[in-house]
Order: sequence, then C-alpha cells, then structure tokens
Amino acid sequence: QVQLVESGGGLVQAGGSLRLSCAASGGTFSSYTMGWFRQAPGKEREFVAAIGRSGGNPYYADSVKGRFTISRDNAKNTVYLQMNSLKPGDTAVYYCAADRFPYPTVSGSSYDYWGQGTQVTVSS
Repeated sequence: QVQLVESGGGLVQAGGSLRLSCAASGGTFSSYTMGWFRQAPGKEREFVAAIGRSGGNPYYADSVKGRFTISRDNAKNTVYLQMNSLKPGDTAVYYCAADRFPYPTVSGSSYDYWGQGTQVTVSS
C-alpha cells in the first residue's frame, strides 16, 4: 500500500509560480509511474502531467505544456510539479497518483494510489 501526501499549494497571482511536492511512503517508489491530475469546481478530474519510473518520458497535457515541469527524486521518494506562468484557469485541487503500469498514461483509471490533494488558487 502506497501513501501519497501532496504539499505546496496555495494562493498566487496570475503569472506567478508554485512548486508542488508529493511524498510517497509504504512502497517502492521507483516501481511506479507518477502522475499529477487536477479537478476544478464543477469539472471532471483532468490529467496534468506524468513521468516514468526513472524520471524519463515526461508527458504533459496541452494546456500546461511549456509552463509546468514534472520531475522526481527517487532517493527522496518524491515527485514534483513546478508550475510557472500560472493562470486563473489553473485553479483546482491538484492530486498526485502512482501507477504500476511502466509507462506514463493520461488515464486516471490506470493509477492505483492517490493523494488527498492540495488546493491551488490563481487570482487574476
């Protein structure tokens, strides 16, 4: 059983930056593909970014490509999401997730474990 805990959310002005972290415990972190998803009020959860087990094959949603960067530190059992040039449309609860499938995937149903989420609010 893998436990995931996100941190780093908050309130930021448009154009600003935030760095989210997701700390994993209870499993072999390097065995999991890691992803970030988000859910805005009244909307369905959507894929944001994912990264392979060794840190390769980062994949991004078109809406965040060029602004967000996913990375991981397997020695620290942590995955990060660096978010730059934030827009009000990025406001959502952000979740990290772990997937035993060996390649990054955009489908939330593929992921086996989820964190509790961290709120990101971008003001205009």
